[in-house]
Amino acid sequence: MNKVNHGRRTFLQMTAGAAASAPLFGLAGRALARPSDFDPSFGTATEAMAALERRRISSRELMAHVFARIARINPSLNAFVTLLEEQAMLAAAAADEARMRGGRALGRLHGLPVLMKDVFMTAGVRTTSGSLQYKDYVPTEDAAVVARMKRAGAIIIGKTNTPELALDWQTFNEVAGQTNNPWDLTRTPGGSTGGGAAALATGMGFLETGSDMGGSLRTPAHFTGVYGHKPSLDLVPTFGHIMPPPTSQLWTNPLVVMGPLARSADDLALSLLAIAGPEQAALRWTLPAPRKTRLSEYRIGCMLDDPFCAVDPEVKEVLQQAVDALRGAGVQVVEGWPEGVSLPASFDLYLFMAGGLQGNAVSPEQRAQFNELVRQGNTQDPYILGVTASHYEYTLKDQQRLIQRARWQHYFRSFDAFLCPVHFIPAFPHDHRLPRNTRSLVTSDGSTRAYNENMKWVSPATLAGLPATAAPVGFTRRGLPVGIQIIGPYYEDGTPIDVARGLTELVGGFARPPAYAN
Repeated sequence: MNKVNHGRRTFLQMTAGAAASAPLFGLAGRALARPSDFDPSFGTATEAMAALERRRISSRELMAHVFARIARINPSLNAFVTLLEEQAMLAAAAADEARMRGGRALGRLHGLPVLMKDVFMTAGVRTTSGSLQYKDYVPTEDAAVVARMKRAGAIIIGKTNTPELALDWQTFNEVAGQTNNPWDLTRTPGGSTGGGAAALATGMGFLETGSDMGGSLRTPAHFTGVYGHKPSLDLVPTFGHIMPPPTSQLWTNPLVVMGPLARSADDLALSLLAIAGPEQAALRWTLPAPRKTRLSEYRIGCMLDDPFCAVDPEVKEVLQQAVDALRGAGVQVVEGWPEGVSLPASFDLYLFMAGGLQGNAVSPEQRAQFNELVRQGNTQDPYILGVTASHYEYTLKDQQRLIQRARWQHYFRSFDAFLCPVHFIPAFPHDHRLPRNTRSLVTSDGSTRAYNENMKWVSPATLAGLPATAAPVGFTRRGLPVGIQIIGPYYEDGTPIDVARGLTELVGGFARPPAYAN
């Protein structure tokens, strides 16, 4: 049996155990490092659970190791807003005692140190959302994803940094300051789940739960060399995200999702199994198995460049090598956008929807300015048009959004997944100038680009509500990580995650940043 096929079978075994506890993830037959060889710094969450289950390491030992690493490494990165060392160590002791007693089912993440983006309400723990207006906010209840991670037995060790209200592709705010990229401290780890990505890339925890509307999981994964997964829309409940009650209980958004960051594709599935599924008690959910059992059986579409958002030559070179590797492994890869889908049209509709959804956050003064621009016919900016749109106009655009999803679903009758860039450039230098539209980005060939182009390549999957996995596939000539975006069919999240796993076996996956390798 070749390596790729063995990996595919292991993945299927793992995802088939959606209702099982931690030991039932197909671990018995895995081609992993032996638990005795488990690396407590850079081992995967899946490997950590195997080591904990087989009692090769205790949760207390693992927790102490992680906090010692945080104390040594975090000062140069500033990945955390709040650390929970005392309560995490107590929870680890309780987890060890429960494992020793046995006699009851343990959660699939029992005793595992995990991270939580500081936009999720966490009972008894300061939750700032990177904003001074919430710098002292301490929720009395947990966000849905926080409650589900706890229910799975995970132990939250800290809240990770985010831009203010998660509204930037850099991680900086006036509450906790700037988070740095471990591959180059002068550059951003991305946003808005940048703190979690920097922490995972340097071995300061095993899983991060974050959110994504404008690439907030996918961009940090690409910038730091870890894995990220934007789930299908509505797969993971959004209660408790960003705003304090009662707003969070009423707020819905057809663009925003909650999802995981990790150091392996398997770990994305492991985390998704803990946080996904309906809130209604009468409904049940399992992660669908990948469409194929062998990587070579997949039929995949791709677009590695587009005149609307030309890709940095160094990034495109790495992406092309990944696609060539897939073809060399027997995968059929066909270039071209799905019929009826284009990057410019997707981006414009995405911006309109985002404007309509974020309109309440626009100041009365700015709204008046926007209304006057529209009244005089002096703007075609889709975001401004969305902010000022009537309910009728917004509804018409929302119908177009659903049509885009239908076009993708028609495409996925013939194709299993679609590859494209996460981003047109690798991690860029820190730049916190306001307003954001005064910022610019520079590619490796010297081209200057507008800052809002950060949104372009992530917009098609977000607009259509499709699952999209970001997987590391190599490095630029300057040594910066490059990820590829794998878009999958609606509610078939296991397929893009599985393609990411296959790519890992072909071109390599997560690598340790040299300055933090030990």
